[in-house]
Amino acid sequence: MNVHDIIIRPLVTEKSMDDMEQGKYTFVVARGANKSEIKKAIEQIFDVTVDRVNTMNMRGKMKRQGANQGRRPSWKKAIVKLTEDSKSIEFFEGMQ
Repeated sequence: MNVHDIIIRPLVTEKSMDDMEQGKYTFVVARGANKSEIKKAIEQIFDVTVDRVNTMNMRGKMKRQGANQGRRPSWKKAIVKLTEDSKSIEFFEGMQ
């Protein structure tokens, strides 16, 4: 699996922006990726040192439109904590 296939996109929410002050960054990742693959991908793409990776599987929400109902797709979220001496991820710099 390619590193760009593992990290799908950053997740930008109010909570994830608040976590950036503690050196934590949130990403949507491939559902089949494990913590060590996510750690290697982040270190390789952004040239930082990762301290810890927490992952969680998010269930898709039920949605309906009129009489029709369905479910949005499920996805996986990863919260990556960088080491103290590591630089911040530049991708997130202009978003604060």
